[in-house]
Amino acid sequence: MKKVITYGTYDLLHQGHINLLRRAKELGDYLIVGVTNDNFDRERGKLNVRNNVIERIDAVRATGLVDQIIIEDYAGQKIDDILKYDVDIFAIGSDWLGKFDYLNEFCQVVYLPRTEGISSTMLRAESDMTVNIGVAGCGRIARRFIPESKVVTAASVQAVYDQNAEVAREVAEKNGIETMAESFEQLVEMCDAVYIATPHLCHYHQTKYALQQGRHVLCETPLALNGDQAEELYALAEQKGVVLLEANKTAYCPAFNHLITLVKSGLIGDVVGIDASVSKLWSEEELVRELDPEQAGGSLYEMGSYPLLPIIKLLGTDHRNINIYSRMNENGVDVYSRGIMLYDNAVSSFQLGLGVKTEGNLIVSGTQGYAYVPSPWWKTDYFELRYEDQNKNKKYFYKWDEPGLRYEIQEFVSCIVNNRRYSSRLTPKESICMARVMQQFGERKNFYQL
Repeated sequence: MKKVITYGTYDLLHQGHINLLRRAKELGDYLIVGVTNDNFDRERGKLNVRNNVIERIDAVRATGLVDQIIIEDYAGQKIDDILKYDVDIFAIGSDWLGKFDYLNEFCQVVYLPRTEGISSTMLRAESDMTVNIGVAGCGRIARRFIPESKVVTAASVQAVYDQNAEVAREVAEKNGIETMAESFEQLVEMCDAVYIATPHLCHYHQTKYALQQGRHVLCETPLALNGDQAEELYALAEQKGVVLLEANKTAYCPAFNHLITLVKSGLIGDVVGIDASVSKLWSEEELVRELDPEQAGGSLYEMGSYPLLPIIKLLGTDHRNINIYSRMNENGVDVYSRGIMLYDNAVSSFQLGLGVKTEGNLIVSGTQGYAYVPSPWWKTDYFELRYEDQNKNKKYFYKWDEPGLRYEIQEFVSCIVNNRRYSSRLTPKESICMARVMQQFGERKNFYQL
């Protein structure tokens, strides 16, 4: 049997891609296609890729021309794959003529003619659109969001709003933004989409208003502190045909998503336990809002969605019960909380601290090994898969672009441009589940004070 291998991004799959795959298929009996993953594309400067790797794989598979699909993760992988799969022919488009001649040492290299008059670059240019974003709330996160938006293709912050007009003016002038809205309602009217970075208790009402006006919404986490409210918001977004995403930056981080993919593929066996911790050792002077009971302060409301993320992504939304143990300060705000979540075949725990320091790592325990992500795991740039036989251990390294908000902005804009109503990185069902945990804590169900 003659094996053929080819590689590509396959963004906005078009007839040129299909013709190339057909020509490669005709060279042999078995066609292997390597699809570049999202992180590899970013490292090569392809920030304009419209479809994520799952969508691109599905599109390639749907052509019916491919016998096997693999993911290209790193430079130099082509030689490894040729040897691993005993490949006879490496095929690539003629626009790469001469680039891969070095592979002749390992197999035959064939440069295939490209289809004239069509390319992903041309399709992107024809369909290019700019998403005009209004920023509501000009606090710490918004001040990082605006510079991050400038590195994302098709994202443009057009206006800002804050209850404190002086703060809004300062942020606008610093970032070269000409428009300051006098109200949240005016901001919504000015823009295609709204980024909501106001205090927690504003999220539900502001998100609902923006969705009712037919605007796309990227809302800072937590989206809502009540599961029914979160469910209502996602239903409203669906009804209005707009995008609603919860801005949990870890959910859209390339390294974190690769970790989830590897664990779900069974590399550490069945997951039986997850332990995740997040903490910030700040002074109370720095944590005015975060420790204010009138503004939904406390460690669980402030940071709870982060350790809940890997638990829900890997174990699902159907937990049997949750017990929450908290140490409260004199104002009745939790400065430390620990939760135990029980599933049918697994148990997980999360720790949160504001003014209390924990290790801050993530451990996923499996029947064949475990995944270890060191602190601060929520800014994942490195993790390990570890086994009983240490010779099998594997380390994974990635680039994390601080402060990491560009990943959620890119996913938000990608959903809008590609008419996707939600992201697989953080689905409505998962977001609603997080809100129900917040609701349980607020109602003090299965709650134990230390």
